[in-house]
Amino acid sequence: MFRGWWLFFIILGYLSILFLIAYVAERRETRGKSLVTNPYVYSLSLAVYCTSWTFYGSVGEAATSGLSFLPIYLGPTLMSVLWGVLLLKIIGIAKRHRITTISDFIGSRYGNSLSLSALVTLVTMVGITPYLGLQMKAIMNSFTILAGEPTGSKAAGWVITLLLGIFAIIFGARRLDSSERHGGLVFAIAFESLIKLIAFLMVGLFVTYGLFHGFNDIFNQIQNSTFRYLLNIGSGSSVSYQEWASLLFLSMMAVLFLPRQFHVAVVENSDPSH
Repeated sequence: MFRGWWLFFIILGYLSILFLIAYVAERRETRGKSLVTNPYVYSLSLAVYCTSWTFYGSVGEAATSGLSFLPIYLGPTLMSVLWGVLLLKIIGIAKRHRITTISDFIGSRYGNSLSLSALVTLVTMVGITPYLGLQMKAIMNSFTILAGEPTGSKAAGWVITLLLGIFAIIFGARRLDSSERHGGLVFAIAFESLIKLIAFLMVGLFVTYGLFHGFNDIFNQIQNSTFRYLLNIGSGSSVSYQEWASLLFLSMMAVLFLPRQFHVAVVENSDPSH
């Protein structure tokens, strides 16, 4: 475990790295040497889909309900097959109409209806507010777990949230022109996604080959335990086929139409061929 202040400074250092990366990316973009105009950065930035749910929700869901966590990631995987047609069309519409938000996009499909756009914005705000609360709670819980005590977790959570808000304002919200890309923001997201990917691979390898003796050992131990129901769907499990299919459909829609996904995948797209 880390001491509270040491942990806070480690987190602060990581956030400083994100600020530096975003700043360098923006500087290079203003000089015509953008770091984000390549498919790898664009692909990594799409992993903004993975938030605190990835670290807490899906792991907890897998531990309690088994395969019910899988549609959350299977949905985006299936949707990616259609991106060559569907996403290209959405990007084309967004570029033609200079669309910067999901509310503008939906409104443009119905005669540029301002009332519909306002309604979508309101629904989005109502939906995002508790989600932001979950993000803050995840930060505080992470701090508590790593520090080994709850002391200072609330203060650290508020400070970190404030810094993230400042980051979003500096590298995102201060420019609303749809013709401008937020290269610093996108590159920072891509960098963070790479860190997440490496972390998950390391944890996965440790659990699979450090705590167990490979995938066969894991599944055999589950089958021979009272948790065998975690590998089932439908009767005899904690998740029904209807629930599984519903989660699959919702995740397919979420990877395209969640506000953050729409912004990164559509608004920040610099080249449809990516």
